[in-house]
Amino acid sequence: MPIIKAIFVVAGFGTRFLPATKAQPKEMLPIVDKPIIQYLVEEAVEAGIKEVIFVTGRGKQSIENHFDTSYELESVLDQKGKTKLLKDIKRIPEMANFAYVRQPTQKGDGHALLCAAPFMKHDESVLVIFPDYLMHKTTKGIQNIIDIHSKYNQPVVCGDIVAKNQTHLYGVMDFESIDDKGAVKVKSFVEKPKDNAPSNLISAGYFVITPAIIDLLKNTQSKHSDGEIRISDALIDYLEAGGDLYAFKPEVGGYDCGTFLGFLKATVDFGLAKEDLNSDFLNFLKSKF
Repeated sequence: MPIIKAIFVVAGFGTRFLPATKAQPKEMLPIVDKPIIQYLVEEAVEAGIKEVIFVTGRGKQSIENHFDTSYELESVLDQKGKTKLLKDIKRIPEMANFAYVRQPTQKGDGHALLCAAPFMKHDESVLVIFPDYLMHKTTKGIQNIIDIHSKYNQPVVCGDIVAKNQTHLYGVMDFESIDDKGAVKVKSFVEKPKDNAPSNLISAGYFVITPAIIDLLKNTQSKHSDGEIRISDALIDYLEAGGDLYAFKPEVGGYDCGTFLGFLKATVDFGLAKEDLNSDFLNFLKSKF
């Protein structure tokens, strides 16, 4: 069964980017000329996604507005003859069928995913995105994890490579390579290891989640003092029960836009990639050194 549905979990407070995110969702922070979340929706649509469900929270209305039609703005652009901008704006709500559900209280990323369970069929696998991470434009991380799932019919994690001294910030995987296209078989998954990380392959926050993982989340008891239900726990339980878990290991590193440094790196690289901007921007950067 092809994957046509994506769950975007956007219910967090974005505390690491305060005060910028006090009234603006972190997912709507722009990388050059588009919000982070639009890059990810576009990549998901290119990979075959037809339906996008956002799990939101209070203060996230601008996400809904962004993926809705803006008749007043379209009228102004039309009157001013800004046809290119008008085409770009009109395309946004036409990319997919969009739906929204709220996570009423923040009880973990697994709980947020379960808030979208009514939108899922009992036997379908879904793409799940936590939109902090942007992969390099050549990586096609979403397409690759969908392709790996199509081959093995198992849950898949999109990975990224980070420096060893950064592994304590992420879920880290021990793995064995199984082909020359970046697919690996996960042997163990450790959430934010304090030391002795099994590798430097981390979870970038994109997943293909199967019905078996959803069932584990529905039946799991929180292992944490804060009562949170987490996807990483379900993946660990799945592995320990003998299930097969796969991952995509990219050749080029991405950008953790949930950190200031990753956000700035993405802004610079995406800015340099824009043909109408790159020359002047590059000269500006050179002038600083």
